[in-house]
Amino acid sequence: MSTTTRKLSVLDSAFLFAETPECPMHVGSTTIVRLPDGYDGDFFEDFRGLIASRLHLAKSLTYKLAQAPFEIDRPSWVEDEDFDINRHVFRAALPAPGDRATLQRLAGWLHAKTLNRARPLWEIYVFEGLPNNEAGIYSKMHHALIDGGAGAALTEILYDTSPQPRSVPAPRAGVGPPKPQTARDVTSSMFAAYAEVMRLPFQSASERKTIELPRSGGSDLSSVLLDAAIHQLEWPLQLGASLPDILQSLSTATSALLKPNALKALELLNAPPTPLNVAISSERSYSTVSLPLGRAKAVAAKAGGKVNDVVLALSSGMLRRYLLEIDALPKKTLTAFVPISARDQGNAEMKNQVFGMICPLATNVEDPRARIEEIVTQAGNAKELANPFRGLVPILTDMPTFGTPMLFQLLATFYSRSNLANVTPPGVNVVVSNVFFSRKPFYIAGAEIEHIYPMSIPVHGQGLNITVQGYRDQLDFGLMAAANVLPHVEHLVEMLPIELEELERAYGLTA
Repeated sequence: MSTTTRKLSVLDSAFLFAETPECPMHVGSTTIVRLPDGYDGDFFEDFRGLIASRLHLAKSLTYKLAQAPFEIDRPSWVEDEDFDINRHVFRAALPAPGDRATLQRLAGWLHAKTLNRARPLWEIYVFEGLPNNEAGIYSKMHHALIDGGAGAALTEILYDTSPQPRSVPAPRAGVGPPKPQTARDVTSSMFAAYAEVMRLPFQSASERKTIELPRSGGSDLSSVLLDAAIHQLEWPLQLGASLPDILQSLSTATSALLKPNALKALELLNAPPTPLNVAISSERSYSTVSLPLGRAKAVAAKAGGKVNDVVLALSSGMLRRYLLEIDALPKKTLTAFVPISARDQGNAEMKNQVFGMICPLATNVEDPRARIEEIVTQAGNAKELANPFRGLVPILTDMPTFGTPMLFQLLATFYSRSNLANVTPPGVNVVVSNVFFSRKPFYIAGAEIEHIYPMSIPVHGQGLNITVQGYRDQLDFGLMAAANVLPHVEHLVEMLPIELEELERAYGLTA
């Protein structure tokens, strides 16, 4: 019997509750590495051995789910006492012609398969024998365990900054899984929590914000009920201590809404229906492309924006071009949900700390220059409306959900089976995410990482996800689509370099 390591937050749990066969809730990447010249070893064995030797640096990779009895509360992470790396790192082979395009098709197929919830929620497949002395690494990890910021931190733990793998401290001897809780432990937790509550009148507001009452840590029914009761008491205390911050956030947001352009910005957030915004199938279509970061920065400087604005403009131009091709471009602009990290600098905690904003994409604007400048303006407005709520993410994602998990899962299944996405207006048209990783090169098992192409999640009503990873001097785009919506997503990928050239031409940046 394992003991609770950490209960999932509301946001972490939401990715589990929302999962259906059509909507697997894991993220991942297809990484291209170049093997050292003259390498004659077994890269798969070297890779697996390296991961195995560093698992103690990322203990979350050895956690599995423990459902609460009768699913009356959020699940918890527990140590997998039977962890076996051979169930998570696999040698894979590519069919002919064994190139990157073949790797992308196979990675898209693998990405459509849900992870086994009886084990830690991640898998890695190593594909050797690509042309030009390259290998491919497809990895996926459930979004309940990780977000983009945590993923970058995890990569820095497991990867190296030089071809020679660095030495890492060995795991501490004698540190094993925590012992199962006894009835005496549960009783002790109850009295410890009571004693902590008695100290509240003598604590400052900042202490009450971060109060964590003792828990039993058990996974049996009595322990879960006790911990749920403690959480029901703890969360209002945290909420009350954070009330000044909440009021300040509401005041700031209200001030932003009263500005002259706010009503226009809000009206633009109403997404129009498109062929991309329907119920999706379980099959996936995936394609990638790399664009030079320097060229994107040059456009951003001319447009008065940032690289993220250029990413939105490239996505906008691509979607406009595609919808014009199929005679389905709405007169009203499409909108994008843009995730925003709520992490503090240096925070590598392995849980989701993210919120987001809705940004109009100006797809109704024909001129590329006018389009990106409209995006810069609207993205600024959207960020101004969203930013006041950034500090509230930690407390809102830990609110009590006792008794609701089963209901959430039933609602997700009903929404999926009923095809409601085909008849209800979309909340947004597309998800566009941009995560910057590193300007310096990274290595794994001596092989240089050339590209990290991200893979994310299409859902019912948003059949296309555009995710970008900034690495070295390039922007690595990964477009993941439901195959019933975009069976040949590579056709859209081919438009992205064209759209970058259009933006450069609009600002006179071409030779």
